Amino acid sequence: MVARVFIDGEAGTTGLQIRERLAARRDIELLSIPDELRKDTSARADYLNKADVAILCLPDDAAKESVALIENDTTRVIDASSAYRVADGWTYGFAEMDSGQEERIRNAKRVTNPGCWPQGMIAGLKPLILAGLLPADYPVTVNGISGYSGGGKSMIADYEAAGASANVFGPYALGFAHKHLPEMTRYSGLSDAPLFTPSVGNYYKGMLTMVPLRLGQLARVPTGAEIHAALADHFAGQNNGFVEVAPLSDLQRSDDLDPQALNDTNRLRLHVFANDKRAQAVLIAVYDNLGKGASGAAVQNLNLLLGVDQSTSLAA
Repeated sequence: MVARVFIDGEAGTTGLQIRERLAARRDIELLSIPDELRKDTSARADYLNKADVAILCLPDDAAKESVALIENDTTRVIDASSAYRVADGWTYGFAEMDSGQEERIRNAKRVTNPGCWPQGMIAGLKPLILAGLLPADYPVTVNGISGYSGGGKSMIADYEAAGASANVFGPYALGFAHKHLPEMTRYSGLSDAPLFTPSVGNYYKGMLTMVPLRLGQLARVPTGAEIHAALADHFAGQNNGFVEVAPLSDLQRSDDLDPQALNDTNRLRLHVFANDKRAQAVLIAVYDNLGKGASGAAVQNLNLLLGVDQSTSLAA
């Protein structure tokens, strides 16, 4: 059976990448609204209601409008905005997050695609909290760097206009109220929001997140080997999942810690570095902010909704 898929907002960065990944699929009929009707509410409602799955690649308010336009109980939705990330009735679309999440997505009517920044920290922290190695009230800090495509059309335009003179490394969200904080808190299992300081670099895509851990304050201090084992065990049982855990090493530096290392794939690689004598560690995640961080995750979730192998159309 061929599934009808409508990408509402297919002209944007995420929408274009989703369409590119799905273009050769024979099990999917891509419904495409004519350019002149993209802002026509009645036309959009028609496409949304005749689709088996609608993928929303829109700003938050527009995504909410699209959901409100769906009048049937058959159209399933994947929303790539942040409008429903922590909303009741929506399933969080990070399949590898825990052992039951893949099945929850398969059975969902409404799936909210994760933000790019949260996935790396959730992948690193949630298994440690579930394993009892870190308490839910642990004071977490998160930082990292992403390609400028993560900032959307306006940031892409600014960076490409500036060229070589653009800021090489630019911290932002310095009011500490980034819109990803609610999902970072809820799905990692933390009781309080982390201190989050993201940065953007002068390159197009690819990201690296870091969660430093000062372990000496804990009643029981886990070793680096225990932290690594908890992560490896958590992701070992994932069916065709895309999260991998790099071998534990005492390297001082590694070429693998390149935010662009996994570009054009749907993989997310976790690294653990630790100094047991100092009771310190750092969790580092590398992935493509437009792949696993956006369009790749949406296609993975679509595959789960359609009941096909979740790796279909995705480069590992």
